[in-house]
Amino acid sequence: GISVRDFAGALAWYEQLLGGPPAFFPNDTEAVWGLAEHRWLYVELRPDHAGHALTTLFVDDLDARVAGIAERGLEPATRETYDNGVRKITYLDPEGNEIGFGGAPT
Repeated sequence: GISVRDFAGALAWYEQLLGGPPAFFPNDTEAVWGLAEHRWLYVELRPDHAGHALTTLFVDDLDARVAGIAERGLEPATRETYDNGVRKITYLDPEGNEIGFGGAPT
């Protein structure tokens, strides 16, 4: 889960990052996106914890994911390639939470 101070602002940003609206709202302070079967990401209004998330999601086609996010107007904060060839692309939400997407070597 990702804690935020500005729930409405976070909804807009994560919709842009993830390519669509949440799958559901379990209550008035949480939004949940379905990323794949049995894989969920949620944003929650928790002002005291906001801005400290470090999340990495591994995806099958990292290049396609990053291209889609760029088409929606977001650019990564960092791009890394590790010694084993694994790549990680990190985005920062407006509150400083880090959301990374990782992928196997191409």
